[in-house]
Amino acid sequence: MLIDNIRLFQVIAEKGTLVAAARETGLSATTVSERLAALEAHYGVVLFNRTTRSLSLTEEGRTLLDGAKSVLAEIEDLDTRIRHGADTLSGPIRISAPVDLGRSIVSDIVERFKQDHPAISVELSLSDGYVNVVGQGFDLALRFGAITDSSLRTRSIGLYRRIVCAARSYLEQHGTPQTPQELAQHNCLIMRFGANLDNVWRFGNGASAQEVTIRGDKVVNDGYLVRRWALAGHGIILKSELDVRQDLATGRLVALLEDFAAAPNPLQIMFPPGRAQPRRVGALADAIRAGIRSAAGD
Repeated sequence: MLIDNIRLFQVIAEKGTLVAAARETGLSATTVSERLAALEAHYGVVLFNRTTRSLSLTEEGRTLLDGAKSVLAEIEDLDTRIRHGADTLSGPIRISAPVDLGRSIVSDIVERFKQDHPAISVELSLSDGYVNVVGQGFDLALRFGAITDSSLRTRSIGLYRRIVCAARSYLEQHGTPQTPQELAQHNCLIMRFGANLDNVWRFGNGASAQEVTIRGDKVVNDGYLVRRWALAGHGIILKSELDVRQDLATGRLVALLEDFAAAPNPLQIMFPPGRAQPRRVGALADAIRAGIRSAAGD
């Protein structure tokens, strides 16, 4: 019963309310509340700060959540080995990935992984904004750039440039910028990453580094859509080379300002803090890393 209550506590922490946890588990809100109270009585601590509208973890609650992920993962892994054999991978995996990367590369990797491991179920969540890996219950997340949360475990996939590019139809009509400053005369299609507007584009390195504030008539929080707009000739974009590699190779997009390119950005896999992770998560992380590096020609 203790393990079941810890598993329920994890659901409450991920969903944020008792009602949402009840809906997720199929239990009544009263039962969820009673079992949470029993778990707090067992440890003799308060696990959540409660208000009329929300829950937030106490320090003891955060400690239990970190440990619960490792313990429950090990129990589930042991159960799989006993029931299905040591080489079988099974169970759910929740992934977060950037929209364009998720559609163009990660989804194909997941499909191949599922064919090799049919007992695995995968939920792929695509978002270009910030995700709370622990709070939203992700087993792994892919993100470009530096990781600000030092509690997360990370694994590097590689370094990839962001490329300024546009369709030939746009360039034929509006001309080709020769310096970053000339972008001020062009329509640039702007990405929004969560609360952050990506309207300051960086060029060069070291002493030659510079920043240019760009403007445009379209802003979107979907990397796939901003690339589609560029392909349609609506403006200039700044995208990861992983997202536009095929467009550049086929000539649908043209790389611009290559002599002013900034340093490449890291692409990393993030994992929740903890001592262990299910074998299925590690296996999928290996497949994603290999698949992306292969697609990039690394």
